[in-house]
Amino acid sequence: MKPLWSLLYCAALLVSDTMATYHLSPGDPQLMAAQSYAQSRINRQQPIRTLNPAKTDAQCRSRPLDLVFIIDSSRSVRPGEFEKVKIFLADMVDTLDVGSDATRVAVVNYASTVKIEFLLKDHSSILDMKKAISRIEPLAAGTMTGLAIKTAMNEAFTEQSGARPRSKNISKVAIIVTDGRPQDQVEEVSAAARAAGVEIYAVGVDRADMRSLQQMASLPLEDHVFYVETYGVIEKLTSKFRETLCGLDPCAIGHDCQHICVNSNASFYCKCRIGYILNEDKKTCSLKQVKAEVMVDPCKCEARLAFQKQTQTAIQQLTTKLADMSGRMERLENMLGQA
Repeated sequence: MKPLWSLLYCAALLVSDTMATYHLSPGDPQLMAAQSYAQSRINRQQPIRTLNPAKTDAQCRSRPLDLVFIIDSSRSVRPGEFEKVKIFLADMVDTLDVGSDATRVAVVNYASTVKIEFLLKDHSSILDMKKAISRIEPLAAGTMTGLAIKTAMNEAFTEQSGARPRSKNISKVAIIVTDGRPQDQVEEVSAAARAAGVEIYAVGVDRADMRSLQQMASLPLEDHVFYVETYGVIEKLTSKFRETLCGLDPCAIGHDCQHICVNSNASFYCKCRIGYILNEDKKTCSLKQVKAEVMVDPCKCEARLAFQKQTQTAIQQLTTKLADMSGRMERLENMLGQA
């Protein structure tokens, strides 16, 4: 019985401590100690993540994108934190359907200067892309976010750098990651980028200025502005972006095709099974109308021609007889008139 009593005693102490904690006021030393202890336990439970270029974990197919990451590596981003950013980029790449005909990715690194780490045309495989990400080094200086966006527009989102022409209707997306306040203007350059068709997501970390994030991001802001307390939890945003960027299966979601649904990027179209044609409503199908070929019996044709010939001869004979009878009648009337 001793072990049971010991367990009950420990449970009573735990409940007592928990109830006491809930009644502590903010700033109370006991509450702060409890929160610190809880946080240390959480930190111990989190697995240590490292950037492993060889590991791939793609879990969905993204819609084709021209995607440019714009990452802040100013002096406020510590080396360990910058490694977290690189892990975030690698995790993001894993969720994408990377390829020359699918999603193309570029990375723009910035501080007081801007460096294009690689262009949209440079890597067509996830492995090569993650190796390139692992080699990125922080620039460590100011925070010229506006300059970085302008450089991305002028040098990364161009056809010469691998962006596809507008006629292809490939979405252009920029994801900006920063932990500070821009030292230059971002509102006008961001507006110009959005007007050119670039969808902007702004990710703020720790000391990031929320107003600047909102000035950069596309509308609606609630779908394009993200904030995390530390770089240590930035990886949690991967699932958020997976929901946003990963392609949906319109046919799986629901369709009104009578026969066959075919996915086409973010939309779908209907097809019919063999032997059917698609109706004008582009949804329902009808049986193909088969023209029946009439096989003519040549014997029947000869018999018909012979019959027609006989009929024409008979008509001609009757016509001649009628003409003779008409002449006779006319002569008879003349004779009667003379009498």
